[in-house]
Amino acid sequence: MKKMNLSNDYLSAFCLQISLLLHAGISIGDGLHMLSEDEEDPAAKKILQSMSEQVDNGLQISEVMEQSECFPDYVVYMTRTGEETGRTEEAFKALSDYYEEQRQLSERVRGALLYPVILLILMLLIIGVLLIRVLPIFNTVYNQLGGSMTGIAAGLLKLGDVLRAALPVLGIVMGIVVVVVLIFYFSDTLRGKLTGQIRKRHGHKGILHKVGMARFASALSMGMMSGLAIEDAMRMAMSFHEESDKVKAGYEQCLNNLEQGEPLAESLKKAEVFPTLYCRMLSLGVKSGAGDDIMAEIARRLEDDASRSIDNAVAKIEPTIVIVTSILVGVILLSVMIPLMNIMASIG
Repeated sequence: MKKMNLSNDYLSAFCLQISLLLHAGISIGDGLHMLSEDEEDPAAKKILQSMSEQVDNGLQISEVMEQSECFPDYVVYMTRTGEETGRTEEAFKALSDYYEEQRQLSERVRGALLYPVILLILMLLIIGVLLIRVLPIFNTVYNQLGGSMTGIAAGLLKLGDVLRAALPVLGIVMGIVVVVVLIFYFSDTLRGKLTGQIRKRHGHKGILHKVGMARFASALSMGMMSGLAIEDAMRMAMSFHEESDKVKAGYEQCLNNLEQGEPLAESLKKAEVFPTLYCRMLSLGVKSGAGDDIMAEIARRLEDDASRSIDNAVAKIEPTIVIVTSILVGVILLSVMIPLMNIMASIG
């Protein structure tokens, strides 16, 4: 069977469909057959047909998913746990919610990184055109009037000459930058590896910490809703994402507290994994028998907080780039226009 890299979007849709089919009383084998008939992608269609045949031959869906080598290990693990606890439908629903949340969060992160980069490239191109094309025209005007550029204008003109001479190299560099940005935007694998490395180094602070905390909460919520023991749900959530050493230490401390018999909310609070307010909410939820629902609500709130932080950062970055670029453009033009106006005035 050909191996496929399934996107968060596809995993979310697949798990939701299986959950709905189980809720409607349709067997997994029949459900997979129905999904394969509606699938338009030939490769995915072939995989679903093979999975349907294997389930009809008596294999569990978790075994089939594992043998396909198309599904992440923790999806297989969560599905197997759901089968063992009799909560297969809940497991698939939790997986669907998790991957949908991760898709939305990834879109936020991708947009937050892409738009400022595009804006910066455009602004640099504008400044480059001014230095390489526009300033020589003004220099010609100065020469015709019997003058020459001095001060800042002369320095900018020399910089333009250097940039003009380096245009082939600059063109190659700019092309490479554009290609890298496009690959980063469209390649989930590359973006995941890059952001993973960044999280390892800086995942304990700022927006990265909020995003990591939201992902962890969502994974923990998924484990709890699928019937995992708290300690197992914690271990699974820890294995989902690469985090900084400081964040990992907090997770490990929390797990140690759990293994020593402390309640989940107290363990999270002592390890400073979640804010105190959310730990209090979770404690009340567990006491009232709604721990799973409260954990899901905490995950949602943390994701909203992370999304707001990303939006606020973008809202600050974009105007900053525009303001700085506008100032640079103004300095370039004023350094040329003011002396030119003085020359024109003296001639008049």
